Amino acid sequence: MKILIGDDHSVVRKGLIQILKDAYPFAEIIEAADGVDMFKIALKQKFKIIISDISMPSRNGIDFISELKNAQPETPILILSIHPAEQYAARTIKAGASGYLNKESAPEELINAVNQLLLGKKYITDEVADLLLDFKSSNTASHEMLSNREFEVFKLLAAGKSLPEISTKLALSTNTISTYKIRLLTKMNLKSIADVTKYALENHLM
Repeated sequence: MKILIGDDHSVVRKGLIQILKDAYPFAEIIEAADGVDMFKIALKQKFKIIISDISMPSRNGIDFISELKNAQPETPILILSIHPAEQYAARTIKAGASGYLNKESAPEELINAVNQLLLGKKYITDEVADLLLDFKSSNTASHEMLSNREFEVFKLLAAGKSLPEISTKLALSTNTISTYKIRLLTKMNLKSIADVTKYALENHLM
């Protein structure tokens, strides 16, 4: 079977390959170091499973997950991220991912998740299940009203990134980023970047 792995850190990719090879000795594993290459590969070859970081150079974020899913609609996607589940799990599942794991998870949990996906099931931990329920039913958390792109900009603003830095990272114009900034401040009823950072800290979003 073919497995596609996407992560910009070579050490992480090599570690994943070793874990997967131990469990699936005959698997053919293709690796990509950035979002553009990963997407190109996904368009040209069929995979049994895709394992991807959410923060990939050139292409990243929730929109990237949707693009991957459109490229390989029948292929389950497992997100392996450094971000805690409460930040991205619900959004990635809604975007088409079949599972979400933190990079600090044990190798056994990774293989368990892969096995579930290979059986045609989703890998939803109890924590992620609770987050999905909250995401669906909540009408109080301001950040849940943001679009996926607005949420990406929100996170980067909260982390202290400037508009030009965000523009470069997301491959969008500075004017577009400024528009997203105005929208998210309006939706969340916040007045400044300091308010954004305070909100992110209070809601464990960074």
